[in-house]
Formats: sequence, structure tokens, C-alpha cells
Amino acid sequence: MSRKLKKGYFVRGEFVAEGSERDIELKAELKGTDEQSRTDLKRESTELQKLGVELLTLRPDLLARLELSEKLQDAIAEAKRITNFEGKRRLMQYIGKMMRKLEPEVLEAVKKALDEQANGSNAEKLALHQAEVWRDRLISDEDAVAQWINLNPGCDTQQLRALTRQARKDAQPEKPGTAVRHGRAYREIFQLVREALSAVPLREPEATVFNPSHEA
Repeated sequence: MSRKLKKGYFVRGEFVAEGSERDIELKAELKGTDEQSRTDLKRESTELQKLGVELLTLRPDLLARLELSEKLQDAIAEAKRITNFEGKRRLMQYIGKMMRKLEPEVLEAVKKALDEQANGSNAEKLALHQAEVWRDRLISDEDAVAQWINLNPGCDTQQLRALTRQARKDAQPEKPGTAVRHGRAYREIFQLVREALSAVPLREPEATVFNPSHEA
């Protein structure tokens, strides 16, 4: 009498009978993997949908840098224009679907562009830092004023000297121990320096003591 064959399957060379403990274990693992995969996909889809919404706020110059398809660019432009709630909702879903088709490097570029808009580029941060350093040196050090004039011969020297004198006067505390007060001159010096630095390659103020022989 022939023995009845058990129903089952092979996994990595191992025969697993249907209904056995091993079968139940493997199916549980598989189910868990599927559920995890669905969770990951849903989370990724939500993140890309949010990224698509944020794209609508991106400055035109930063948006132009991105290698987005013409369809996606058109959808973004239409989403900015449309005011109907339901129409915009459907359009944003469409944008989310297209976001899922973007190459990883394009998605990374999108994230970097959004970060640059939120926090400024490295060049912008450096420019602001340099303007702050120059402003503080101009106010605290008369030699720095001469150095700035030497580096920027086209600047209004009378205005600069008047602003630095006023800023130094404003910085004197009204009473001993009170906080330093920064007035209008302090802000105007920063603006003057910032505009001058934006017109030329960025440079750090020299750390060495100013040489009087260079004074204009």
C-alpha cells in the first residue's frame, strides 16, 4: 500500500508540509514582511506627497535648477494658480504620483533646494557672517575703517565715518552695567557692508593689525 504524499513546498531545499509548525512560522514571517512593506510604502508615499506640497512654495530660481519633467512643472504651476479645493486636491494627488517616479538624485536635489530656501545657501550664510564681522570691526576699531576704505575706494568715506562714530556713541551704556544699545547707525553699517560685499568676491577681514602706511 503506497504512502499518501503530504501537500507542501520546498524552501531552500527544505520540504515544508502544509499546516505544519514550520509552515505556520514561515507564513507568519511572510505576512509580517508584507505588512511592513506596505507600511514603508505608505510612509514613503506620504513623505513624497508632502514634498510635492512644499515644491509649490519654492522660489522660481531654485525651482528652475531642478531637473523636473515638463508635466510636473506644468502641474506645479497649475496647482499654484488653481483655487478650487477639490480640483487642487486631485492635482496634488497627481503631483504626489509623479514625485514617486523621480530618480533618487532628483529627489535629493529637491530636498536640498527646499533646505536652501529655508536656511539659506552656504554662500549666503558666509556673506552674512562676513558682513557681521566687518560691521563689528568697523565700530570697534578705527584701523578697520581705514582698511575698509582702502579695499573699497568707491565707498562714501564721510558717510561711513559718520555712521561708525554714531554707532560707537549709541553703544555706550546709559548707566554702568546696562546692556549695549544698538541704534539705526548699527543697522545701516551692516546694510552698507552687505551691499558692498555682494558686489565683489567674498573676503574675510584681515586678522592682522592694520598697517597705517596703507591708509588712504
